[in-house]
Amino acid sequence: MTDFTMQKGDDGVAVITWDVPGKSMNVLSMDGAGELNSLIDDALADEAVKGIVITSGKADFAAGMDLNVLAQMKEGGPQAVFDGVMSLHHLLRKIELAGMDRKTQKGGKPIAAALPGTALGIGLELPLATHRIFAANNPKAKIGLPEIMVGIFPGAGGTTRLIRKLGAMAAAPLLLEGKMNDPAKAKGAGVIDEVVEDPVAAAKAWVLQATDADLVKPWEQKSYKMPGGSPYTPGGFMTFLGAAAMVHGKTMGVYPAAKALLSAVYEGALVDFDTALRIEARWFTHVLMNPSSGNMIRSLFINKEALEKGANRPEAPDQKVRKVGVLGAGMMGAGIAYVSANAGIEVVLIDSTQEAADRGKSYSTGILDKGISRRKVTEEKKAEVLGRITATTDYAALEGCDLIVEAVFEDPSVKADVTAKAEAVIPKDAIFATNTSTLPIGELAKASKRPDQFIGIHFFSPVDKMALVEIIRGEQTGDRAVAKALDFVRQIRKTPIVVNDARFFYANRCIIPYINEGIRMVGEGVNPTLVENAAKLMGMPLGPLQLVDETSIDLGVKIAKATKAAMGDAYSDEDVDTVIFRLADEGRMGRKAKAGFYDYDDAGKRQGLWSGIGENWARAEDQPELTEVQHRLMFVQALEAVRALEQGVLTDIREGDVGAILGWGFAPWTGGPFGWLDMLGAERAVELADKLAAEHGDRFAPPKLLRDMAARGESFYGRFGGQKQAA
Repeated sequence: MTDFTMQKGDDGVAVITWDVPGKSMNVLSMDGAGELNSLIDDALADEAVKGIVITSGKADFAAGMDLNVLAQMKEGGPQAVFDGVMSLHHLLRKIELAGMDRKTQKGGKPIAAALPGTALGIGLELPLATHRIFAANNPKAKIGLPEIMVGIFPGAGGTTRLIRKLGAMAAAPLLLEGKMNDPAKAKGAGVIDEVVEDPVAAAKAWVLQATDADLVKPWEQKSYKMPGGSPYTPGGFMTFLGAAAMVHGKTMGVYPAAKALLSAVYEGALVDFDTALRIEARWFTHVLMNPSSGNMIRSLFINKEALEKGANRPEAPDQKVRKVGVLGAGMMGAGIAYVSANAGIEVVLIDSTQEAADRGKSYSTGILDKGISRRKVTEEKKAEVLGRITATTDYAALEGCDLIVEAVFEDPSVKADVTAKAEAVIPKDAIFATNTSTLPIGELAKASKRPDQFIGIHFFSPVDKMALVEIIRGEQTGDRAVAKALDFVRQIRKTPIVVNDARFFYANRCIIPYINEGIRMVGEGVNPTLVENAAKLMGMPLGPLQLVDETSIDLGVKIAKATKAAMGDAYSDEDVDTVIFRLADEGRMGRKAKAGFYDYDDAGKRQGLWSGIGENWARAEDQPELTEVQHRLMFVQALEAVRALEQGVLTDIREGDVGAILGWGFAPWTGGPFGWLDMLGAERAVELADKLAAEHGDRFAPPKLLRDMAARGESFYGRFGGQKQAA
């Protein structure tokens, strides 16, 4: 079985078809690249072949490079990576030149790409090397270069070709943000050439009438000037200067791929095309050998995909959800109703009044109307989705539901009441899930007559935008309930992690200490600007003070009071409480109140840190070093993740890393808390944590698991191997 096959037609067109056996999407391997190279040689050498069309035997063109190939290259060291990348450059350059005489630029054979659907990564870099790109009129197809999202950048010529084709300014969103477009928008952006109903037929027709001039890329012409200007032209200088500032502003200097990409673009723009390709290959090698890229690829692609495919799903028959009942039509319940209906599931949305239930349904209307305004949703699609949602106060409407998701107020008595009402109506085999962020599942399950069918499903707000769903298994929760929850999360196209029941589960038990550490430092007199910027310079999307403003300070007060009541003398956050309780007493409840650690204008736009912070908590004369503040904020999260693994709340470090990045934005460049600790090394991590513990308290004391690993010279991924395995 081969990845590429070629059919030479009587019309003189050789059609090369990419169709990797056993995979739903084409991915390029080095063996596949070798096959394609041989076929190109064959077609170019055959006098009967007038032109070549490269297409796919699948519904989509290609999903990118086989990441296992990159991993194998990396194991061979920098030279192996560079040589492997350069072999791809040679192949694509061969396609681009197509046998033409370099001096006369004549005698080449036209080569076109015919894309039936999605073309990502190398799946777009390959077409960019051809002489014309035809894409099917398929609005669902995505065309782009998303490599930056997993810690690398387009290294098979995509960076160099796109910059020369579009210019630095126009290419920036595609390269630096990984922006993907449908075919029509890709054509409008100048990435592809034609959108047609039958791309293969159109490509064949084009290659049969193409002239020598049609084969010469703009950058091969003596008159070529880079769109927008090269770095040392007046326009180009401002573009590249602005790009450098933009990259640093967005990445805070912690994402190596973005800096390397910019370097490859800048240096490549100063030299000829072939030299630029070598520069691109060297910078790609530099990035791939950086631990950050490996960690990001592992967490944001390999592990994320494995979890979405059910890596930790218990053995159980298919549990696809047909009809879901959502109890509570507030913001959370309304969001759950929308994502369910949008995934094709029939929804019953219940609240105590018809007005509240209708208001919950209108949340979906608002999202769909916004989609219509952006031309991403049709009126027909809107009607279809809304038609699946029944808003009511009548629990009898839950009859026939195979899954219930309760999303009422975080009060055990309220939850117990709706649990009883729902169980009186729903089928005996229905699964009941409670959406809670703090309440123990075991306690809530006491209100159920079927505790083995009772489970926690913790959605993050806003539901329609947040990718992570935390599934919490109670002590009595059965395997079928876990399988049902996982299958449901797959249906609504979210990423699940499964954790065992414990206070705050996994995500909140790690993010609350992060918020508390920032607040604690304010109480100590640390400059709040230092606290916020230290977090962002480590790659956190929000500083702890901004985060607590977003989630609301009164929620923080409520959690603090409930935690203290439950823990009694073991509670150790009184110094945090003195700060947030004072803010709450002054009515500074966060963004929703337009007053918190930050000031806000009348529209709720953040204006800057509240000047009253310095008046209430005197600024310490001696401020800590930036690194110390960063270590406090990072270790307080990472050590809690280790404790969760040690205590069996987490059973798989893949879930710990993926959940941390998607759930609360733990510095994605690290690959997650376990990835970050592996980058530091267990021995160094223990050394730093011990120092923090001596200076700031036992919350930084290294867990026994981490100490043991340090003593043995182990790493988390070395010891646990990314497989489901408890500590």
